[in-house]
Amino acid sequence: MGSGAKPRLSSLPPLAFPPTRAQPSAMTNDRIALALQGGGSHGAFTWGVVDRLLEDGQRIDHICGVSSGAMIATMVTQGLVRGGAAAARADMRRLWQRVASAHSMSPLQAAPLERWLFGGWDLSNSMLWQGMEVAMRMFSPAQMNPFGHNPMRTLLEDLIQPHLLTDPRAPRLTVAATDVATGQAVFFENADITVDVLCASACLPFVFPAVEIDGRAYWDGGYAGNPPLGPLLRPDLPAELILVHAQAAHRPGIPATPSDITNRLNEIACQNVLNAELAALPASVKLRRYEADDALMHLPISSKVSGEEAFLKELFEAGRRLAGAR
Repeated sequence: MGSGAKPRLSSLPPLAFPPTRAQPSAMTNDRIALALQGGGSHGAFTWGVVDRLLEDGQRIDHICGVSSGAMIATMVTQGLVRGGAAAARADMRRLWQRVASAHSMSPLQAAPLERWLFGGWDLSNSMLWQGMEVAMRMFSPAQMNPFGHNPMRTLLEDLIQPHLLTDPRAPRLTVAATDVATGQAVFFENADITVDVLCASACLPFVFPAVEIDGRAYWDGGYAGNPPLGPLLRPDLPAELILVHAQAAHRPGIPATPSDITNRLNEIACQNVLNAELAALPASVKLRRYEADDALMHLPISSKVSGEEAFLKELFEAGRRLAGAR
């Protein structure tokens, strides 16, 4: 699946900040940086936040994202060039309409009776979901998916417009993926963004085979930082960093099923990496956070693969409400 894309920044540890950070004022300018977490379908919450920010006239100079956050970031970047905030909002909507349309053909969705009996958007009572859980514990992605089919490829392939991503007017765009061999984040920028890069950034290793780019294998970018903040601080510190969450930092109760336990462990690991980066953030950089706990912490892991239109709209509206309240 080689794409020919070459990462501009590679194998940088999450906390590799500029060595002059002790005197940040000399490096600070008026740039606005936007960091977008990944979270599967929960990224519709991020969509809502960013949609409202753009509607309110928010300027964006540099965006870094992983997984669904990387896809949103790509749509925003090319949309801003094509027609400003209105086009960026339209491109994001087009992406999520594709997600909903693809899901409408999927058997992995709760039946009306299941939704009435169990409430919400929990797919864990679906026989298909339960079968997938068993299969993921027993078989590798290569065994379950020997041809390496990735539905995200079909969804994305005609949405990306490279000539807009490389336009001089485009915000700087950074997409993160995790190098399987080194375990470190690898960063791809505007000219390097392809369908392969976005699929790599969203590659869940229990579901899809690793995405190979130029002889290197990549998994979901969230494993090395969700999202990594380092690229947004180079070469100069931004005046403000806007961080949009797409996963819950806190969850009530104790997870019981293997998939819920694994999901919570991943959330904790990602959150600890992010907390370490935030603790090292230079004091001169203003931080604005849009946290997702109220909208997401009650949702089970199975909802991350739900692309039902009503569910996505619910998360979208929750994100818009939060951004509008700030």
